[in-house]
Amino acid sequence: MKRKLSAVSTLHYVRLVYRSVLFILLLIEYFIFRFRAGPSITVSLEERPALLYFTCGVFVVEMILRFFPSRFESPGCQKQFKRNYIKSGKTEIVVHDNNATVLVLLIWITFNLLFGALRIVGIFDDGIMILLCGAYSVCDMICILFFCPFQSWFMKNKCCSACRIYNWDYAMMFTPLFFVHRAYAWGLLALSFALLIRWEITFYRYPERFSEETNDYLKCQNCTEKLCTHKKQLHTLWKQVEKQAAGRIRFLKK
Repeated sequence: MKRKLSAVSTLHYVRLVYRSVLFILLLIEYFIFRFRAGPSITVSLEERPALLYFTCGVFVVEMILRFFPSRFESPGCQKQFKRNYIKSGKTEIVVHDNNATVLVLLIWITFNLLFGALRIVGIFDDGIMILLCGAYSVCDMICILFFCPFQSWFMKNKCCSACRIYNWDYAMMFTPLFFVHRAYAWGLLALSFALLIRWEITFYRYPERFSEETNDYLKCQNCTEKLCTHKKQLHTLWKQVEKQAAGRIRFLKK
């Protein structure tokens, strides 16, 4: 049976659209800068600051809202709040994937240090680092809505609701800004790391909120997102398309 998109899932698609638009606008701006051979992409953006202000403003608002409980956010990031802790009656706290968490952290740091090294030696410029952030922001929504390599290959969690590193997203997204020496870049990075630190402190102080064994908020029946249903529907649709395409190819070969 098909389900309508929940309010939370609908907002994910809205974010995917406007983040994609922002990335395309930044990409166009970068090509304009390269064509004009200006002093730097950051100077080019600062000379026409509307796109810069809008982009920074969108992500600042998103991150500030993440500090507070909201029924329009994913249970994956909302489980940290006291009001979303529903006691299950069990006392054994089971939070898998701690080793995988460290592995993801090391991979991400190594991956971005490589980009940072390319920036330091001058192969990449500030524009590439900003575009990386834009690409990461789009990939973040793709991970939530369609396929997440961290979940499938490393964390092995059942869904985003149980994800140990859900609130790492903004810190991971803005990691390349460490190499962009601008106040607004470091401001976004600092705010994203404040989110990450708050998340980690909450995890170590209240691990029971992050365990499906002790927090019934993380049970499927209490999920307000219902995203797994839509992922299954998309996978089913894709298989049907593949089957029809294969049938068409067989027909044409006859």
